[in-house]
Amino acid sequence: MSFLAHPTQTARLADRLRERTREANARAQRSRFIDGLAQGRLPLAAYAELAAQHWFIYESLELASEAMADDPVAGRFVFPELFRLPSLEADLTFMQGPMWHDRIVALPTTGTYCTRIREAAFDRATGYVAHHATRYLGDLAGGQWLGAKVVGAYLFRREGYRFFVFEGVEPERIRARYRDLLNTTPWSRSEQDAFLDEVDAAFQLNIAVLAELESRWT
Repeated sequence: MSFLAHPTQTARLADRLRERTREANARAQRSRFIDGLAQGRLPLAAYAELAAQHWFIYESLELASEAMADDPVAGRFVFPELFRLPSLEADLTFMQGPMWHDRIVALPTTGTYCTRIREAAFDRATGYVAHHATRYLGDLAGGQWLGAKVVGAYLFRREGYRFFVFEGVEPERIRARYRDLLNTTPWSRSEQDAFLDEVDAAFQLNIAVLAELESRWT
């Protein structure tokens, strides 16, 4: 019987998070939309629409970062070096022109995702960290794989892929720092459970966005 497969009362939160998200991560990686982008089978417009949906999601999340910056627990997870909005705006300007903001529309699943962030992440540390971890840890792991694939598939040179680039950040080092923060967060067991439940919700919302994009482009 493995420790990670059956977390106990003494399991560290980072280990519980990894085990809790194992299946959802696998589902996201099996997305036909993501696979189509990675293989270059979809038009550039499909990638541009993904960037647009990310913009709406990260606008909500980074507004939550502003709201929670002074929270004694959530504030420990506010890393300005991870913020994605400036990079997304550079990518959208490259692909859609200077009037990109007038051309992008949030899909229904994206609107639902943003609403959940506003409801869960602006006044509860467990909700904020759940949505923060789901997005940014994903960007620093699988997102790095997808970024390399997108660059090769769409022959990007200097622009168009800034979302995947974390200037001055070493992904392995910051992931280790994140695990340490999770493991030293002074949450009760019930607060840890609330955090993990919200992570589940965040993953399902992310998968729903990918499914809607898949229905539109594949």
